[in-house]
Amino acid sequence: MYQDRTLTCRDCREEFVFSGGEQAFYASKGLLNDPQRCPSCRAAAKRARTMGGPREFHTAVCHMCGGQATVPFAPRNDRPVYCSSCFDKVRAESTVTAAPA
Repeated sequence: MYQDRTLTCRDCREEFVFSGGEQAFYASKGLLNDPQRCPSCRAAAKRARTMGGPREFHTAVCHMCGGQATVPFAPRNDRPVYCSSCFDKVRAESTVTAAPA
């Protein structure tokens, strides 16, 4: 069902194969996005996280209030970014709307 695909690592820019088996595993876990890093860069990032390495933070403009937001991921243009207080509001609203009637 799944075909092997060649992707480019965001860290080292090398190509790597995202195998059909890996795609099936990702789907079984409910993961919707393709991996962004090759296996070796993924392992290096995991080691850095588990060894208490410094996290990389990025500055963005909050989609809701227009204030400055500092987030632990690289913001993308296709998804809104929120400051901490607006994120809490959005999360609270989504749990209210997701609750059964």
